[in-house]
Amino acid sequence: MELRQLLYAVTIAEEKSFSRAADKLHLAQPSLSQQIAKLEKEINIILFERSTSSIRLTDAGERFYESASKILDSIEQLKKEMQDMVELEKGGLTVGSLPITGAHILPLVLPVFKKKYPGIQVRLIEEATRALEQLTARGKTEMSLLSLPLADPNLEWEPILEEEICLAVPPDHPLSQREDAEIRELKDEAFIMLKKGQGFRTLASGWCEDAGFVPRVVFESSNIETVQSLVAAGMGIAFVPKMVTRLSTEPLLPRYVALRNPTPCRTLVMAYRRGRYRSRASRVFLDTVQEVLVAMEQASHRF
Repeated sequence: MELRQLLYAVTIAEEKSFSRAADKLHLAQPSLSQQIAKLEKEINIILFERSTSSIRLTDAGERFYESASKILDSIEQLKKEMQDMVELEKGGLTVGSLPITGAHILPLVLPVFKKKYPGIQVRLIEEATRALEQLTARGKTEMSLLSLPLADPNLEWEPILEEEICLAVPPDHPLSQREDAEIRELKDEAFIMLKKGQGFRTLASGWCEDAGFVPRVVFESSNIETVQSLVAAGMGIAFVPKMVTRLSTEPLLPRYVALRNPTPCRTLVMAYRRGRYRSRASRVFLDTVQEVLVAMEQASHRF
């Protein structure tokens, strides 16, 4: 059994196609098929069930895929560790991010990081919460910007920011004339929320349940900006992280009301796969994120 055969099998499993895997591996498809047939003969196990329209892993193939993926990742981590011993000035770093949250944090962080470490090329992957957790747990990103709670037990994390949550209401809503409100007052309101499966939706539902009611959700969206526009149009109310509240110069502006007793918060974290070797590039990137956010928080207290 050769390492390249493990790579071939893993790539086919992930692409769910011999032809797409061959293209990704820069191989001729007949050559790829021959290598897999050779591997299956050597271990005396059929890894893939083939049909004219699709392929899928057999039960044994699933076990093989899991183990082979771990072996290939371990080799990749060993390479990274050896590269780290040579120099920090050159290399790459793959960072995952939630799209909207990242849009408010990364433009502050990336220029600082680029100035301090010009040789490190940062590759950014943006996905919704669950997809990003899965990518991070599989080692497809070295670290990812996420918010608690994390559903995947294979992830570890370090906190980077505790962010206050406020309430967005339509401009003509009775609550728009108040400075603050309590969540228990909202039990009869129509809510606009992010779609199920997103971390912030889980938090928002939990805040309502803690206050003694199940929120009546009238609209769902995958984008917090759409949520705010629907609120501004009078379609309901919504929980909104303070970071993404709109400026007074923007169109379709909701009113924002502070929430008290208690004030809900979300914790932003940099997450990475449990037990994975963390490169020096990833560690200095995390240091930079924390430095920038501390400076940002200190600046906000001065005004």
